[in-house]
Amino acid sequence: MNWLVEMFSYDFLWKAMIVGGMVALCASLLGVMLVLKRYAMIGDGLSHVCFGALAIALSLQLAPMQVAIPVVAIAAVFLLRLSENSKIKGDSAIGLISSSALAVGVIVNALSGQTKDLNSYMFGSILILEDSQVVLSILLSVIVIAVYLCCYHKIFTLTFDERFAKATGVSVNFYNMLLAVLTAITIVVGMRVMGTLLISSLIIFPALTAMEVFHNFRRVVISAALISLFCFFLGFAFSYVLEIPTGATIVVCNFLVFVGFRIIGKVFH
Repeated sequence: MNWLVEMFSYDFLWKAMIVGGMVALCASLLGVMLVLKRYAMIGDGLSHVCFGALAIALSLQLAPMQVAIPVVAIAAVFLLRLSENSKIKGDSAIGLISSSALAVGVIVNALSGQTKDLNSYMFGSILILEDSQVVLSILLSVIVIAVYLCCYHKIFTLTFDERFAKATGVSVNFYNMLLAVLTAITIVVGMRVMGTLLISSLIIFPALTAMEVFHNFRRVVISAALISLFCFFLGFAFSYVLEIPTGATIVVCNFLVFVGFRIIGKVFH
């Protein structure tokens, strides 16, 4: 247990675990809704938009998170509107926006020469979390969780039947946009620990894993949150012991747990 005691003795690891745990919780809660609405890949699309926003922010020497949050939030709302009100639907809209944003980010990065700084955002780095970023990340995560809990019943209704939700007086457009904005905030907050290219896995894996065994919505939400937290801390610990990238290790842990739950689901169902 010496490595465990040693790991908890470092302040920067504590910061990364707190921020990462909050992000994992937010992503899993939102992920259940997004997967059920068949909009799970919005996380991947927004992560590419985040990459482009970060490239521009770093080239202009601006605060990355302060630039990325409004840009990704606007992209989330635009993506939702584009998918609902045009012939470009779902995955096509995501591919259109994400590939364009990624291309802009690559070009800006090449012109500015900020390769090292941008790489830390692409793949995650637990070594460069500043105190101000930790405070902002925790605050935003708490806001996401609080809004989710307050709007739980309305989001639940529109997740399964938008027509019924609209008939009962729920503002479907507003809550769809709210879900997209909360997802955007989660993507930006998690970019430091997971990286913009891997953060979407925290949205998809826990929800799919929970659905392999549970079929009650509330049980799926609760189990997805627990699975996400377990995989995050397990991957975090293994990455420290084996000295391998944190984000990638967490994704592998999520994948292995998904495979395990799928086997359990096949055996007992």
